Amino acid sequence: MKHNEPDMKNPTKIALSLAAAATIATSCGKELTKSGLDPRNFVNEEGTTALYTLKNASGMEVCLTNFGARIVSIMVPDRNGEFRDVVLGFDNIDDYLTIPSNFGATVGRYANRIAGGRMVLDGKEYNFFKNNMGVNCLHGGKIGWDSTIFDVKEADERHITFTLVSPDGDEGFPGTVEVAMTFTLRDDNSLDLHYEAVTDAPTVINMTNHSYFNLSGNPANDVLDFTLYIDADNCTPTDRYQIPTGEIVPVEGTPFDFREAKVLGDEIDADNEQIRIGGGWDHNWVLNHPGDLLNLAAECVCPETGIVLDVYTQEPGLQVYSGNFLAGEKGKHGIAYNKRTAICLESQHYPDSPNHPEFPSTVLRPGEKYDTHTVFAFKTVE
Repeated sequence: MKHNEPDMKNPTKIALSLAAAATIATSCGKELTKSGLDPRNFVNEEGTTALYTLKNASGMEVCLTNFGARIVSIMVPDRNGEFRDVVLGFDNIDDYLTIPSNFGATVGRYANRIAGGRMVLDGKEYNFFKNNMGVNCLHGGKIGWDSTIFDVKEADERHITFTLVSPDGDEGFPGTVEVAMTFTLRDDNSLDLHYEAVTDAPTVINMTNHSYFNLSGNPANDVLDFTLYIDADNCTPTDRYQIPTGEIVPVEGTPFDFREAKVLGDEIDADNEQIRIGGGWDHNWVLNHPGDLLNLAAECVCPETGIVLDVYTQEPGLQVYSGNFLAGEKGKHGIAYNKRTAICLESQHYPDSPNHPEFPSTVLRPGEKYDTHTVFAFKTVE
């Protein structure tokens, strides 16, 4: 586990963060969140982690922790007005610290895979920890940002900004990178995720949020009857190590065609080499309207509850993961998270982009700013 060292050495900032937690999440009292979380269970032994709660006028609630700048719970109403928690996670900081997971996390410095745990940037080779199949760097390496304690720059009931300084050489990546991750809850039941970063030396950046959604509100249920729409004519096939081959291929005539909404489980085990490689859906779709935050990138619907998740993003790709490798981890309220009991909709650049110059670039240079939004918008249908 990493601490955000430059700021964690500042006891005043730590105190301000915890004071904000006490005010926003009632961490000094006995009041539970709407999702049934006890904020006191999110303060670690050092007193450097806490639970933060966002609320809007519609009654929606989002709980987050600064450990990995993670979403812990999202309470939204179903078609009957009953509030349900639609993301997977744990109900205490100890489980987040001891059970490896990306539940709800802000992932970086590079989300997804980098082939061979290596890249060449400006003629210099960089090597990273191979934490995926022993051959790839995944989600930033051995200790990614999902396992790092962020500072809290500002917070109120509608928004919170987590900050992080990732030093030069962090997990092998060049450049000192300063990150700001802001979550803003709006009254229309949308949650805006604003990613920002600057660097003092050339590097690569690819951030995402790794929330696992189950729109039934009961993660004991699988998600195979959910419907999914993706605004993508193409996807990026992979080799057996889930590294893109470099091709961009049409989805038409394949199980990967979600241009008209279809049931997730219908072709999840189809006789298809790419599906066998991923164990189901675990692939990058090439979005038709990159950079357009007003365009609907994806829509997921739970027929039981009528809860709809719409995804809007400025990113060029969407990694869809159908929880194929969930293995019974005990989550909130003691519920076991079994295979395919959640879906991840990870807006990001394509996997292994540093080794594919034909893909949209993930290079960030001094004087430039990494600045991108993704919105999770919730509504209901009858």
